[in-house]
Order: sequence, then structure tokens, then C-alpha cells
Amino acid sequence: MARAPRQPTFDAPRSLRTGVLLGGRGPHQSRDRFGRFTEWVARKMGTPAFLLALSAFCAAWILWNTLAPIEARFDSAANGFTALTLMLSLQASYAAPLILLAQNRQDDRDRVQIEQDRQRAERNLADTEYLAREIVALRMALDGVATRDVLRQELRALLEGLDERDALRADTPAQPENRGGTA
Repeated sequence: MARAPRQPTFDAPRSLRTGVLLGGRGPHQSRDRFGRFTEWVARKMGTPAFLLALSAFCAAWILWNTLAPIEARFDSAANGFTALTLMLSLQASYAAPLILLAQNRQDDRDRVQIEQDRQRAERNLADTEYLAREIVALRMALDGVATRDVLRQELRALLEGLDERDALRADTPAQPENRGGTA
């Protein structure tokens, strides 16, 4: 029995019906892209280049609003550079959550890595225990089997026994053979 094609429901937004958000990207793809962006921002904010650029920006701001003609100034030194303070506060208010998001992503990756390491260690332990059991089983199976060293010792003992017998025969005089009946 063939199913009828599924009719679209119009009681939910299209992005929820199709699972597509932000111009054709799925929600997971969008979150991952934003997560990579937050990590990029967090990495860049911790560099000497960023700190130098921010310091140069603040110095240029202060110099411009101190030394430029009064008509060209946009932030007053008399008010304590209020606009600069607001700009830096805005930057800090965005930087803190971005850094926290990047740390959360790193924590998630660390958790996955720890779990994979634990699984790998369990597999290694199981493999090691299996190999140890196999070695014990082989040793037990070979317990009754003569080894090369045992065979060599046995052959040496036999050779020594044969050498001793030959030496005894050489030392004893030959007995006349009794042929034909009278003793």
C-alpha cells in the first residue's frame, strides 16, 4: 500500500518545518560556524598583536581627541573620554561571552577526547589480558613437549653413555667365542 505524500503543515515557521535556518544552512551547521567564530575571536584576543592594536587604537583616540582642532574632536577629554570608555566596555561585554563559548566548546572536545582515551585504554587492557592468557595457555600446552634444550641434554647424555660403553669394551679383553660345542 503506497503512502500519500506528506502535506506541509503551516502551523509552524518554515525554518522549523524544514530544519533549515539562516539561508539554507541547518541549525547544527550554523551553531558550528558560530562556535568556530567564537574560538577564532578568543584566540585572536589573546595575542600580542591584538593587545598592541587595541593599545594603538586607544592611543590614537586619545591623541586625536586631545590634539586635533576642537571642531574635529568627537570625544571630550573633559568628560574623561566617555565614548572611548563606552567602546571599550562594549568590546569587553562581547569578548567575555565569546571567550566563555569558546571555552565551552574546548571543554566539550576535551570530554570527547577523554572518553576516547578511556575507551582506547580499556581496549588495550583487554588486548593485553587476552595476550597474557594466550601465553599462559601456550606455556601449559608446551609443558609436556620437549624443548630444543631438553632434546640436546638427552642427546648429550646418550652420547656420553655410548662413549662410556665403547670405552668399557675397549678396556675389557675379548672373550673367545665358543664355536661348536665343547667347553
